[in-house]
Order: sequence, then structure tokens, then C-alpha cells
Amino acid sequence: MSRNYIFDKDDIKFRRKKTSVWAVMRRILMFFVASVSMAILYYVIFALIFSTDTERKLRRENRMYEKEYPELARKERMLSDVVEGLKVKDDRIYEEIFHTSAPDMDPTSSISFLYGLDSIPDSDIVMRAAGRLENMERSAARVEDNFRRIMSAIQDTGFVMPPMTNPLNDFSFAQTGASVGDKINPFYKVSIRHNGLDLIAPSGEPVHAAADGTVSSVVRSRKGLGNVVEIDHGNGYFTRYAHLADVQVSKGRRLKRGDRIGYVGVSGNSFAPHLHYEVLRDTVVLDPVNHFFASVTPEDYLNMLVMSVSTGQSMD
Repeated sequence: MSRNYIFDKDDIKFRRKKTSVWAVMRRILMFFVASVSMAILYYVIFALIFSTDTERKLRRENRMYEKEYPELARKERMLSDVVEGLKVKDDRIYEEIFHTSAPDMDPTSSISFLYGLDSIPDSDIVMRAAGRLENMERSAARVEDNFRRIMSAIQDTGFVMPPMTNPLNDFSFAQTGASVGDKINPFYKVSIRHNGLDLIAPSGEPVHAAADGTVSSVVRSRKGLGNVVEIDHGNGYFTRYAHLADVQVSKGRRLKRGDRIGYVGVSGNSFAPHLHYEVLRDTVVLDPVNHFFASVTPEDYLNMLVMSVSTGQSMD
């Protein structure tokens, strides 16, 4: 007998069962919930067992990123150290050349303020912009004051321009070797103080005076720095050119910037052909790299700084 009929004991017969609307709705709802639950269950099982091409690609990328991240983090730390070193060198350049502190202007220092800009009240934006404008005006005033003092020093009758020219023509930043500091000696393999900059060049390359001056010393030797020419540029500035193959000037000769004084060689204790170049002021050793920014492009100057800092072994 169908479930749609029930037995009536009073009339002793079967009659059709009356179904309410709520019962029908309840059955439909239960069927819908059961269907959705089964669909979800099938999807979970399918997702756990099978992977789409996109999911497999994303997993491969994640594994690659996990392998690359430590190396990227190491490079980021290294670049941060290099940038900090360049900032220190920049301060030294201004101190050595212009005898003043470098201007402190960082156009990206407030970039974090831009995040969430839509939720910041207009009054706060105006106040922040006014504060930044005031800081920039003060920075601009310091820069202008620095230039004013520099121009005043240049116009002074007793001012002597520091040696600012590379003594080698057609010089590429890739020819930059170790600069001033404790470097590994190529012969003794120990750390020894290096007081100049190694400019790598082939034997016979002409060497020129970095600025006007007078030859104060000429040394010819098979030891140490080998054949050396020292030039007095006035105001306490001296330059030395070592390991020369040949010397073409004599003591007391007056030179103009760019005059040829000799040729690159391997005289003395030289590991390979190069020019050992020194800059001094009042007997204090200066970093020659800081005196090249006026004769090279900004990109080459930055590369020279990085090369000179990162090279740990000298060539003499």
C-alpha cells in the first residue's frame, strides 16, 4: 500500500493521507540541504585528490620563493650596508673637499605618510604638508648656504682647487681596484694598510697630472712603490703616482693638469700592471675616489665607489 494512504479503523477502510504544506516544505528543505552537503563533500574530496594547473603552478612558485628568499634577504642586507657606506663616503667627500657637512635631503623619507591617505582628515594632510614644506625650506637654505660658502672659498685669492681629475684617460669603473684601508697584500696574504687607490691599466698607459702643480719628488726604485712621482698642488695638497714604468718629469718642474708624467708599469712590489694613486692634504691620507666625481658620470662614480669598497685585496 502506498504511503499516501492510511487505514481508518472506524470505517474499516483505507483513505488518502492528507499532506500539509509545511511537511512538503520541510522535505524540500531537507533535500536541498542534503544536496548542498553532498556537493561540498564531493568538492572537498576532489580538491584534496586532484589539483588544477593553476594550483600546481602556484605551488611550484611558492617552493621557488622559499628557496630564493634567504638569498634575496642576504642581498638586501648587503645593499643596505653599501648604501650606508656610500652615505658615510658622501659626508667625507663634503668634509674633505668643501670642509662642510653634506646636505641632508631625503625626498622619500615621508613616503609612508601616503599609505591610508583616504582615511586621513584634510586638516592633518595640510599640517603635514606644511611641516614638510618647512623642513624642505630649511634644507634648501642649508644647501644654498653651503654653495655660498663654496663659491666664496673658490673666489678667495688663496684658494687652490683640489686634484679632481683621473690621471688615466679613457678610464672605466671596472678598472677600479682597492682603495684606502686595510687590504690583503697579494704577496704576504695578510692585512696591510693601503694608502692609495689601485687603478688597473695595461703597461705603457700614459699617466697624467691630476691638477696643476710642481713636481716635489721623483723616486726611482725596484722596491716598495717602485718609480714614484709626487706633485705639490699647493694649499697642502699632494698627489703620488707609483709603480710607474718610466718617469718623464724631473723634480721642480711646473706642470699643468693633464701633462704626462710617465707610464703605467710594474716597478717595485707590484702584483700586476696598475697605477697606485694617492691624494694627501697636510700629510693626511685622503681617499682618491672622493676626488673623481668631477671627472666621471654619476653612474660611473657610484660604481667606482662600490668597486673600491668591495675590493678586499690590493695590487701592491
